Order: sequence, then C-alpha cells, then structure tokens
Amino acid sequence: MTGDESVYELPPAPLRPAGHGVRLREWTVEDSAAMVALFDDPDIARFTPLRSPFDLEAAHDYLAKAFDHRSEGRRVQLAITVDGRTPLGEVVLFPNPDAPREAELGYTVGPAHRGRGLAARAVRVLAEYALRELAVRRVLLRIEPENAPSNAVARAAGFVVAPDPPLHREIRGRPVTLLTWERYP
Repeated sequence: MTGDESVYELPPAPLRPAGHGVRLREWTVEDSAAMVALFDDPDIARFTPLRSPFDLEAAHDYLAKAFDHRSEGRRVQLAITVDGRTPLGEVVLFPNPDAPREAELGYTVGPAHRGRGLAARAVRVLAEYALRELAVRRVLLRIEPENAPSNAVARAAGFVVAPDPPLHREIRGRPVTLLTWERYP
C-alpha cells in the first residue's frame, strides 16, 4: 500500500494523552493487583474477551500480551487514571484490520469507578488523539446493542451509529452481534 492507503503507525512509548479530566498511561507490571480488582467482574466477563475469573495469573498473562502487542505496533492498552497513577479502567487503541486508515477503541472501567463518566472521557481523549495525531479517517467502537452502558458511553464520547452492517463474532463461545459506532474528525 502507498500514500493515503498506508496503515498508520502507533506512536512510540510512553503514550500519555490527557484531557477531559482523565490522564491515560501505559500499564506497568506494578499494576497487576489493580488489574484484578478492575477486571474480575461479571459485566466485564459478559461483554469483553477478558479472561474470567481474572486473577493475578490472568493479569500477568494479559500484561505480557499487552507488552508484546505494543512492541509489535499492533495495539496500545492504556490505564485510565485521573491522577496519572491509580488505574480505574482501560482504553485500547488498535488499527481496524479491514480499513487501514481507521482505528478501533475498546474500553472498560472497574465496577467501583463506574458512573463517573470515566469511560466516555477516556474514549473521547483517545479518539481525539487518534484523529489529530495519527490522522486516521474514522475511529470505531464495536458494541453489543444490549450493552446499554457502553452505548451510553459511545453517545457521550461523540460517536454515532454507523451505517456499517452488524458484525457477528464469538466471545468465549457465545455468538454476539456488534454494532459499529463511528466518530470523524
């Protein structure tokens, strides 16, 4: 591919975008115990591919894969914080495999930190970063229609439902239908 069709490159580490009252940062090995408290949750198990139960071993495996993906330029996984230190959730940025100038985001917030608008603010910060700094054409979210909290996050972060056909995937052996939400510059 050449010119406009080329896949954008993820920025070098450390990536620390901030705004809207949140500060994103890359995970560290010291975050393992905090990840267990954030990710070992039935709602996260239901709507994400994260391992369940999510224990310390799962956190170590998750971090190892996250570091590998980051070093290979395949995705960047950022802790959502308000103080630059304490993780409250995660937001993920990765290229859309079907469209080289598009980015996809994923996100989750630990159960103790929900209801504060953290996910919407983190998604907004990372979407704005991707549109501005990576010059992607479109940022996507893929959300199950029945996941009302995630649909609310998408709307609050400035996304709208795209005309794309629904995607049919499998999460832990369960068939799911995902709607595409989009945001443009």
